Amino acid sequence: MNTLLDSLAAGFSGDTDRRALLDATLRDGLPGPRSERWKYTSLRALERRSFGAAIATPAIDPDLLADIPAPRLVFVNGRFDASLSHPDALPAGLTLETGTGVADITETDDAPRAPGDDVFARLNAALAHDGVSLRADAGAQVARPIHLVFVGAPAEGDLAWHLRHRVEVGDGATLRVVEHHLATGAHRHLDNSLVSIAVGDGATLEHARIQHAADGATLFARTDATLAREARYRRVDLELGGALSRHELDVRLEGEGAALAAHGVLLAAGRSHLDTRLGIEHVARDTRCELLWRGIGAGRGRAVFHGGITIHEGADGTDARLSNKNLLLSANAEIDTQPVLVIHADEVQAAHGATVGQIDANALFYLRSRGLPEGEAKQLLTAAFCREPLAAVEDESLRGVLQARIDAALESLSA
Repeated sequence: MNTLLDSLAAGFSGDTDRRALLDATLRDGLPGPRSERWKYTSLRALERRSFGAAIATPAIDPDLLADIPAPRLVFVNGRFDASLSHPDALPAGLTLETGTGVADITETDDAPRAPGDDVFARLNAALAHDGVSLRADAGAQVARPIHLVFVGAPAEGDLAWHLRHRVEVGDGATLRVVEHHLATGAHRHLDNSLVSIAVGDGATLEHARIQHAADGATLFARTDATLAREARYRRVDLELGGALSRHELDVRLEGEGAALAAHGVLLAAGRSHLDTRLGIEHVARDTRCELLWRGIGAGRGRAVFHGGITIHEGADGTDARLSNKNLLLSANAEIDTQPVLVIHADEVQAAHGATVGQIDANALFYLRSRGLPEGEAKQLLTAAFCREPLAAVEDESLRGVLQARIDAALESLSA
């Protein structure tokens, strides 16, 4: 018996295909201690907890969303809230839908995995009750970002929800999407989400994800993306909150000339555990990826980063680069980083590296000699350390919002 899985399965309502998938998932169970994919993230404490199904939509203070403009869709505790959403004034060429019909069980990744490794993605496929479908028609140029907002709010007991989303960018189209994962009040809910993305020939998707959940929250997120010929996918992830947060980003560059820029910042403070796992597959010729990630460990926080790049046979001309640099701000923090590069093709350029260290003592001394207090000097140097990943964001106003979120999170460390 597994308390976690049994409690999640109790909220099942679906057809026979979903039931079969759920039963198979329950038989496989959670990943064990020997699972390489879960080596640094233990589920021992979580498997003893139980969660109820999120049914009602609690009222929240609208001021929480004051700085998130339209068009936006808002979900509270996994339920769509029409009163807080503003899907109006959608630009031409863009289709936006919500509802149970969006959450199908189409599998987007058939890579071989050990039993239990994909437990939360499979639970999502079996239990997802809602989601967002967003499509930009071929040639559409959508300049204004579409905001998808997911709020966790206090409720009676610990709740769990499963949302499944689809983003399609038609050939030659341009789309900007911003995910906000926020909290109002303390809670210990579980958020299990999956985003499936397809970027068409010559299309561009700019994608930002801001995760600043409640200190007690648990989040499992997975993003599966495929890139067609000459497609461009640029994204930035900010992992700033939650007790346990794991994000798996799997991208397949399937068309010649496709390019990916996926950058991010992990700020593990307090007792938070932040786990990010990249799986980048270069399948076609002349594809490129640039992965630039910065991690910070403070308090008793732990940041885990796996940067996996595979260059398949026939993917000649690939240019793949990964950089993961990390700062430890306290003696009790921990950072685990694992860059992995597998090459099965000739005539490629590839580089990967990772470092873990502390703030440069000379730089800190220089700022303090100019009259800055130690805390302010450390915050200034740490903010500068986090700034480079934001270069992938071309929208200047959005880049400013992301930098402000990082600065606010860093300020809270010294509060």
